[in-house]
Amino acid sequence: MLWANDDVFAEKENLIKPGAPEYQPATFGHKGQIYDGWETRRRRGATSDSHDCAIVRLGVPGIIRGVVVDTAWFTGNYPPEISVEAAFVEGYPTPEELAHDVQWTTIVERRAVNGDTRNPFAVESPRRWTHVRLAIYPDGGVARLRVHGEGLLDPRFTELPLDLAALENGGRITACSNMFYSSPNNLLLPGAARTMGEGWETSRRRDAGNDWVQVRLAGQGVLAAAELDTSYFIGNAPGSARLRGRDGDGEWFDLVPLTDLQPDTKHRFLIEPSTGSAHPVTEVRLDIHPDGGMARLRLFGRLTSEGLRRLTERWEASA
Repeated sequence: MLWANDDVFAEKENLIKPGAPEYQPATFGHKGQIYDGWETRRRRGATSDSHDCAIVRLGVPGIIRGVVVDTAWFTGNYPPEISVEAAFVEGYPTPEELAHDVQWTTIVERRAVNGDTRNPFAVESPRRWTHVRLAIYPDGGVARLRVHGEGLLDPRFTELPLDLAALENGGRITACSNMFYSSPNNLLLPGAARTMGEGWETSRRRDAGNDWVQVRLAGQGVLAAAELDTSYFIGNAPGSARLRGRDGDGEWFDLVPLTDLQPDTKHRFLIEPSTGSAHPVTEVRLDIHPDGGMARLRLFGRLTSEGLRRLTERWEASA
């Protein structure tokens, strides 16, 4: 969930929660009955075109085959009509950029929906999409939004090889500037983080410096791509990050130059030959500016012949 114009009664993040919506009668918070969904305030003086909307970034780019707008448990407060738009956007745009600089295409025309109902809609578009925008007319509550389809692998990433930073492959943390809230070893754990607590988070800096972590790779390798995952870090993600590498005790060189990051986002970067993919590395340093948290760090590459030889020697020596 990236953005919603209003979620006074129930937060937008509920739209993409796994599992079926739940409901407990007479459970009131300071804003009223608690709903397991997204609910906006009542619009006053609404016209036929008045609406609320929310924007979702899809897990992967893909072709959308169908959308489900589930109004479970919303009976007197569901929206009478909805529509759904989609967009394909390179990179990691901000909500403001999505609102003003992106061309949206309607994939579900404005349609009536029923309350307390799973409302499915087929989508015929053959195009690939990265974001969807749900509009509700004029206001109300939706429990879940499901976008079904087929993920598409970006052909630019088809050569992605081994994660040389992964703990399970032999990567390890060798140094870190700060681990006040959680360990940097979490960065290299297998699988996706499930909560913010399963990542690495530093304390808040009050000086002009920045935090960093250093990783020794599984072996000497040539890197092709990096993944910087800020999942679950929303108000405390780093503003930007930089990746550098070196071979042994050599000089550090850029792999990914200083680049802005978005909260709660899995960023994937190709490492171009001009910035280091032609050079072998044994260590990588991640600088985050100025501080904050990150869920996972992935460094995809291939071992050099020398790296493979050393790895084989260590394997055989450990028999």
